[in-house]
Amino acid sequence: MFLSRTSGQLHLLVRGEGLAATMSDYLVQRIRQSPRITLHTHSEVTTLLGSAFLRQIGWTDRRSGAETVIDAAALFVMIGAEPNTEWLNGCVALDNKGFVLTGAQAHASSAYETERPGVFAVGDVRAGSVKRVAAGVGEGSVAVQAIHRYLENLDHSRRGGAS
Repeated sequence: MFLSRTSGQLHLLVRGEGLAATMSDYLVQRIRQSPRITLHTHSEVTTLLGSAFLRQIGWTDRRSGAETVIDAAALFVMIGAEPNTEWLNGCVALDNKGFVLTGAQAHASSAYETERPGVFAVGDVRAGSVKRVAAGVGEGSVAVQAIHRYLENLDHSRRGGAS
């Protein structure tokens, strides 16, 4: 909706059947009613054309195989907000949506550490994160310092506390 306020026409491509499974009905209805938004379900981007700048975007309808190419100056990619953490279940604590618990939520000693000492999580996979690339990068740099401290303390304790 935000992008449609300033764009001439916005084409929203959805790989699946629609938006209802991942968005509130209120937002789905606003998208459907907007004259500036065209929804294309069962579609995926297959072509990006341009030299120094993006000039055209192409997509394929996954059901029919029909290809569409339009002039376009920008592409915004949103791949979803569902964490891919099933493989961590039983290893670290997850919230009810599958995001990794860190810091106080995990009763950990540092903001990005899980309840397992020495195991850290940053970025979108972390419960309570702001889900922005810049935030993930910043969290990562802070976590690196915490990892160094953890390893120094581990090494120190293995040497019996001797300096």
